[in-house]
Amino acid sequence: MMSGGNYTSIDNQKLSGSVPAVPDPGQVTVKFSDSNLQTFPPSDTRGKISGVSGPPSDVDDTFSKPASGSSDEAQSSGWFRAFTVAAYKPYFDVDTSDVLERIKDSLFPFRDTFTEKTSDNPDLYGPFWICSTLIFVAASIGTFVTYISHKVNNKDWNYDINLVPWSAGLFYGYVTIVPLCLYIILKYFSAPSGLVQLFCLYGYSLFVFIPALCLSVVPLEIFRWVIAGVAGFMSATFVALNLRAHIKSAGERWFLIVAAIFLLQLALAVALKIYLFTVTV
Repeated sequence: MMSGGNYTSIDNQKLSGSVPAVPDPGQVTVKFSDSNLQTFPPSDTRGKISGVSGPPSDVDDTFSKPASGSSDEAQSSGWFRAFTVAAYKPYFDVDTSDVLERIKDSLFPFRDTFTEKTSDNPDLYGPFWICSTLIFVAASIGTFVTYISHKVNNKDWNYDINLVPWSAGLFYGYVTIVPLCLYIILKYFSAPSGLVQLFCLYGYSLFVFIPALCLSVVPLEIFRWVIAGVAGFMSATFVALNLRAHIKSAGERWFLIVAAIFLLQLALAVALKIYLFTVTV
C-alpha cells in the first residue's frame, strides 16, 4: 500500500482470498398495514365508468346546484321564465311533417279542426317562417311586378326600399298584436283560450297569401282583386270557424266577436291588395 499526498493506492497483488457469497434469502414478502383509504373508483360511482349518467356520490356539487335565491331559481318560475330560451323551446320542437300537415289544414278552412289538432302542441316555428316568407315574397314579387310594368310603358323605375320594412311591420305586427288583443278579450269574457295557440292559428292563417302574392304577377287588375278576395275569404273563414267553438262560451256576444275576427282578416286582405297587389306606373 502506498500513499502519496492525499491519495492512497492499494497494491492488487497483496490482495488475496475471495468475496464471500451472500446467501439467497428467497422470495421476500412485503406486508403493508391495513389502510382505511377509500377504494377508487368507489363502488357506487356514477358516470361514464358505470354507464349511468350523473356525478359520483362523493363529489361536491356546490357549483352544479344553484344557490337559494339565485337568478336561476328565480327564472324557473314567474315572469322571469318568459325571458329564457327554455320557455320557448317546446314551441319550436316540431317535425316537418307536422308543419306541412298544419299548412294543409289552413288551405281547407271549412274543416275547423285545426285548434283541436294543435291544442296539445301549438308551435311558433311555422308562424315565424310563414311571416318571414311573406315578407320576402311581398318585397320580391312587388318589386318585380312594378319593374315589368314600368319597362312595358318605357318609364323609369326606382326601387322602393320601404316595401321591406312595411311588409315586416304588417305581417309580424298583425300576427302578434291581433292574437294578443283577442286573448285579452276572451279572458275578459271568461272564454277558454291560449295565447300561444292563438299565435299559432293566426300564423298559419297567413299562408294562403303566399300563393296569392305569387299570382299577382298576372297584369290584370280584376284578376288581382279576385285573388286577394279569395285569399282573404279563406283566411278569415279559417280563423273564424276554428275560434267559433271556443268563443261560444263567452255568452250571447260570441257572434259579434266571431264577426269582428272575420272582418278584420278581410281588412288585411284589402290592405294587401291596395299596397302590394296594385301596380301604379
